[in-house]
Amino acid sequence: MSSTIEELARTAEEHGNLYVQRFNAGDVEALRGMYTEDAVSVWEPGNPLTGKAREDALVEFLTQKPRMTATLREKHVTGNTALLVVDWAIDIPAPEGDEHLEGTGLDVLRLGPDGTWRFAIDNPHGSGN
Repeated sequence: MSSTIEELARTAEEHGNLYVQRFNAGDVEALRGMYTEDAVSVWEPGNPLTGKAREDALVEFLTQKPRMTATLREKHVTGNTALLVVDWAIDIPAPEGDEHLEGTGLDVLRLGPDGTWRFAIDNPHGSGN
């Protein structure tokens, strides 16, 4: 992972803000560092992705130059685990007009031994959207 500790989130709240910044910048390398090695992403309901499949899907999606906004609705932290409820929206530019996606995600973060938070589970469709 190429991200340094200074570039990673020290609080669960900070994680979401950094993710949006890096997502909007299309910074794949920085985004990779925001996930645990065994992270699961459920970007399509019923289709969890891990490892290289997760990374490839992220890279492919970012080629569309999407723009994200996100608002933390709830945060629950116990020990080295955090549950975040996040309202998000993504606009994807297209010649015929932007495609708009939105939902409420449920994310589980894990605090690493280096003192930074990373996604263990990234589920933007956590509310069943």
